[in-house]
Amino acid sequence: MTPPGKAWNEATLSEHPAVQQLVALGYTFVGADALEGERESLKEVVLTKRLAAALRRLNPWLSDDNVHKAVRAVTAVQATSLIEASQEVYTTLTLGKSFEQDRGDGKKSHDVRYIDFDDPANNDLVVTRQYKVKGSKKHIIPDIVVLVNGIPLAIVECKSPTLGEGWKAEAIDQFSRYQELEDRYRELGAPKLFETMQVLVATCGHAASYGTVTTPHRFYAEWKQPYPKTLAQLESELGRNASYLEAIPTLFQKYKITGWEKPFARLKDELTQYDDWVRATILPKARTDFRMPPEQYALAFEGYGIDIPPDDIARMAHEAFTQYQAEMKPLAAEIAKEKGLPSADYRQVIAELKKKQITGDAILPFFETRLHEIERIIADEKLVTLPDRPAVIRLASAAETAQQPAPHMTPPALLHNTGQRGEFVLPLKIPSATGGSGDEYDDFTFDAVTWTLIAHEARPGHELQFDSMVEHGVSLARALYAFNSTNAEGWGLYSEYIMQPFEPAEGQLMTLQLRLLRAARAFLDPELQSGKVTPDQAYYILEYDVALSHAFAKEEVERFTYRAPGQANIYFYGYTKLLALRKEVESQLGAKFDQKKFHDFILSQGLLPPDLMRKAVLEDFVTAQSH
Repeated sequence: MTPPGKAWNEATLSEHPAVQQLVALGYTFVGADALEGERESLKEVVLTKRLAAALRRLNPWLSDDNVHKAVRAVTAVQATSLIEASQEVYTTLTLGKSFEQDRGDGKKSHDVRYIDFDDPANNDLVVTRQYKVKGSKKHIIPDIVVLVNGIPLAIVECKSPTLGEGWKAEAIDQFSRYQELEDRYRELGAPKLFETMQVLVATCGHAASYGTVTTPHRFYAEWKQPYPKTLAQLESELGRNASYLEAIPTLFQKYKITGWEKPFARLKDELTQYDDWVRATILPKARTDFRMPPEQYALAFEGYGIDIPPDDIARMAHEAFTQYQAEMKPLAAEIAKEKGLPSADYRQVIAELKKKQITGDAILPFFETRLHEIERIIADEKLVTLPDRPAVIRLASAAETAQQPAPHMTPPALLHNTGQRGEFVLPLKIPSATGGSGDEYDDFTFDAVTWTLIAHEARPGHELQFDSMVEHGVSLARALYAFNSTNAEGWGLYSEYIMQPFEPAEGQLMTLQLRLLRAARAFLDPELQSGKVTPDQAYYILEYDVALSHAFAKEEVERFTYRAPGQANIYFYGYTKLLALRKEVESQLGAKFDQKKFHDFILSQGLLPPDLMRKAVLEDFVTAQSH
């Protein structure tokens, strides 16, 4: 609520236009006084009678007893924190809730819908102003509250244009007080109202910013025209071309090649002219929607080796994401206590670990030393058979970094190989098209993360995987027809998993962070393509919940939207399939299970699709180990 001196400008220039816009979208305005009559007390934030009526309308078969239970699933959430309650309510509202009921075919569990997402007009859409809510000691009176089927889903704080640039900070600070996010706001708000909130909007005239429950000030996003900005994405790609051109002379100089200056100058001029032509001719015609037709996206899934629908993998990934976050909490608390850090939140702990960056000439020796530590663990714990030769790690050139800005494995040729080996390549940063610091990575060159990167890309991960195929031979049929990314990346992520128990707490936390990233990929990719999630929302999840740098998050969103839609799901899916296979084999073999033999057998099979790998393991490996 705004001090009286600002009331007229706020009401006239911000609040009233916002309500009018919502009414134009199909919401019904109901005064706060009228809604108070529907509430038993000002502490009650959900309009339970409206919710019960909506539940009966959307689920006509629902018994009165289950209507009561369904209402309580939203109004009496069992949680230890606001964010936990918010996550629980979000899951209930989006996925529904199961209740047992006999519908004539015996007592069974049936899903209950709270909102009709297919037909928005079939919901009870209400907007109100000055919705008063009582907290533990104080009242709060938000400017605008939006309710769907009696459930408060959005809150809008309207600020007067007379505040100038300060309007946003004042509105977001108000949200922080309402939620009691800081000690100074304790008992001054009403967090109960925010258990069901999905979006918090700060607005001033035509300007607006938005966040969600517990969103920090810096992560409130500017409300813009619908994404995507495909033109900006293409501009970013064009901006990187200059980095390629700048790096080419260094390669000529490094290898002492002469006579290149004149032809290179001509090449540079031609490529620069071509980029100018693309900007003038192609960009104005570029499409404005990155989404693929559903049939094409499903085909991309199949091409990458994923044999379940996108919606199914997204559901699995959401569940895993929550599980991984829970596993990160005690590790973060342990690290924070040991290092005397100010916060035990895993996001803040990761931010502190990232401060120990390795730079310059120290990077390669550090990774090599850490690799030797990992190899000793692999041997001591009998995880997998190691070859006698060393793994190859090198730093990327500037041109390679521009092309592939994340650490990666360059695999050897699987056929007609004459001695080439795979290389673990360490790019350090992505060149910025704008020169901004937001394009700088801090994700790959600090102590704690090296455990995970080496386990995935080198040993026992991709380097061992690909070089093992070359050294032991690979059939033409398997190389040409059986290769799929799900198997390859599944082993990489599984390698992180088998190494995790033997890493220090910092290494384990980063292993879980990158596993969290793989789960995020597996629901963000399909949900971006379906339109369920916007790129701005994906950025928030990646930068806030997964704790990536903006540069890394940008790379991920570009991958999901136009570089390789569908590909990002392979890590999570391949890992879950391989982990499930291991558990199946452990169950069948019991005390006879030998993980080293199991892993050696997996590597000996090459890059088989998951279903054929399972067939080989159960028919050959399990049979042999059972005797």
